[in-house]
Amino acid sequence: MTGRVAILISGGGSNMLALVDSMTGDHPARPVLVAANDPRAGGLTKAAHRGIPTAAVDHRPFKGDRAGFEAALSEHLDAAAPDILCLAGFMRVLTPEFVARWSGRILNIHPSLLPKYKGLHTHARALEAGDTHHGCTVHEVTPALDDGPILGQARLAIAPGDTSETLAARVLTLEHRLYPAVLRRFAAGDRSRIDLD
Repeated sequence: MTGRVAILISGGGSNMLALVDSMTGDHPARPVLVAANDPRAGGLTKAAHRGIPTAAVDHRPFKGDRAGFEAALSEHLDAAAPDILCLAGFMRVLTPEFVARWSGRILNIHPSLLPKYKGLHTHARALEAGDTHHGCTVHEVTPALDDGPILGQARLAIAPGDTSETLAARVLTLEHRLYPAVLRRFAAGDRSRIDLD
């Protein structure tokens, strides 16, 4: 059976495109929805150009009402009936209730080697700490921020001249390799960990 995948984004959607473009041929999943919390998110247009249904639920009118925002988002998700949710640069913290509803079926990509550097500014924090390696992690989403079982990591060596910007660009290239690889296995029922260098 082919898995149905909804991808949640907030911006340009480069990881979304990597996922979408991987779901062809013998891939066990197919994209059924790309949704954003910002109607201006560039990834919505890119998804539409690939023939994928899109939806936007502007989070701003729901200030202080995460449950209300998630209820509106859930209307679109319910209509698309996905089996798996992929967070791909989705910059909203989800409530425990929302996560519980999709428990075991939400993936997220995070730009650090978790459990290091949960939250924001991961590249600058890795440099400030004097780390020799950095990378990205795909994990199952749990109510705790950037927590949950790790399904894959990709790492690179930090170069002497790296800045947070150059490091971000290099890690993003790894994200585009790692996330599709993890999703393919996850959609096939394989939750074993992948490590890429």
